[in-house]
Amino acid sequence: MPIQPIVTPRLLLREFVPEDFSAVMRYASDPEVTRHMLWGPNGEVETRGFINHAIHCQGEARRTAYELAVILKDTNELIGGCGIGIVNADHREGEIGYCFDRAYWGNGYATEAARALLGYGFESLKLHRIYATCSPANYGSAHVLEKCGMQREGVLRQHKWMKGAWRDSFLYSILEQEYQHG
Repeated sequence: MPIQPIVTPRLLLREFVPEDFSAVMRYASDPEVTRHMLWGPNGEVETRGFINHAIHCQGEARRTAYELAVILKDTNELIGGCGIGIVNADHREGEIGYCFDRAYWGNGYATEAARALLGYGFESLKLHRIYATCSPANYGSAHVLEKCGMQREGVLRQHKWMKGAWRDSFLYSILEQEYQHG
């Protein structure tokens, strides 16, 4: 089922629509933006596939994936994407992620979106634990997760096969009671 947009002071997190293609293509095709991602840089086929998948998930009766467009409220411009997924419903565990157009890096938008995802995960999805992973070389993403109150649990060694090589990942998490008291 589609969700209502999530509103933050500067952002609107909403469901993706087909008309988002050009904006998503702009950041998803940028090699610098996708350097630490498991995917990309994307071409038109991959970008359309992502948007179609995000839209398909909106109609699932037992939805577990929420891919959301990040919109600047002041300009109505799509500046990135973020998502939360229910990884294990029995254990009430979820995972968050985000990706932003390079032109908007360094403005706190990723932190604002990630905090909103945590709020949605704990308050609406009733999760107990939310985690995220990032490349140890992705200092910006690690900083975002720490600013959101997530704790680094450790390093997952050779955790991901990425672009022809094994990559380690930092593992971050936050628990429901930490979020409520944070």
